[in-house]
Amino acid sequence: MSDNNRQVKLIQRPEGEPAPDIFEVAEAPMPEPGEGEFLVKVLYLSVDPAMRGWMNAGRSYIEPVELGDVMRAGAIGRVISSRNSAFSEGDYVSGMFGVQHYAVSDGKGVHTVDPSIAPLERYLGVLGMPGMTAYFGLLDVGQPKEGDTVLVSGAAGAVGATVGQIAKIKGCTAVGIAGGEDKCNFAREVGFDDVVDYKAEPAGKGIKRACPKGVDVYFDNVGGEILEGALSRLRLNARVVLCGAISQYNNADALVGPRNYMALLVNRARMEGFVVFDYAKRYGEAAREMAQWIQEGKLQAKEHVVHGIDDFQKHLMMLFRGENFGKLVIKVQDD
Repeated sequence: MSDNNRQVKLIQRPEGEPAPDIFEVAEAPMPEPGEGEFLVKVLYLSVDPAMRGWMNAGRSYIEPVELGDVMRAGAIGRVISSRNSAFSEGDYVSGMFGVQHYAVSDGKGVHTVDPSIAPLERYLGVLGMPGMTAYFGLLDVGQPKEGDTVLVSGAAGAVGATVGQIAKIKGCTAVGIAGGEDKCNFAREVGFDDVVDYKAEPAGKGIKRACPKGVDVYFDNVGGEILEGALSRLRLNARVVLCGAISQYNNADALVGPRNYMALLVNRARMEGFVVFDYAKRYGEAAREMAQWIQEGKLQAKEHVVHGIDDFQKHLMMLFRGENFGKLVIKVQDD
């Protein structure tokens, strides 16, 4: 084991797209666990759109990453030494360990995972935060009923692809929105009944074609013009789930919001935002059900694995350029 810990630190607040110079790759002394703590060798990191918001100063659902701190990230690792009775050497664990090779934890927000049930990287996708987001966002907030039409933006991403599959499991028609032929084909492969290619036709026109009877549940990962297109097709008592707005995260100017929000009033519809961390006490419930669906062949999972933290900024920008298929994961180092 190296005597040093390789880390990626946030050293500037981004304006618009995160540029390479907002991060610094640094070497720090190997951390030592204190009483009640344990040392984790980080093996895989989750790359998520939410990271862009964590870089900003100001009030949000979670404290921003402070300048000079290791960039926040969900991760999977192995415990290599422990002074915490709840975690033993050799345990594989999931937690917010950050973009670095090694991390010390007191166990808060950390849970063990079983590599014999699923590949470790899957615990950052369908069996991790994206899967939890899809599960609770659709089922608890969207409340789909059998026969509903569920429209999902970002349909080829980790969250969107899972939302579409859960909608099908629940007896709904699933319509996806994605950009480009390859992404649309991927969405069809995981089970969407139809897919709107917003790069080939205006989103509003495509949604009208694919959802001729309207939309009962819209799960929004994108925001902007696509959100407007979905609002224009809402049915009576529709539910709009605000999960994210990746089209807006790098806007240096004012955010583009829905100009046609009156569609909510006309259709007696509900638009609700949610944060997956609010459901943390129920993660086990969701993981068990989704693991069963995977075992039964009802739920597919796909991870897009890239390598090394030195290129963290390039890996992050893959999300905003639509270059990943499925859950984007960084393999940090060998086990």
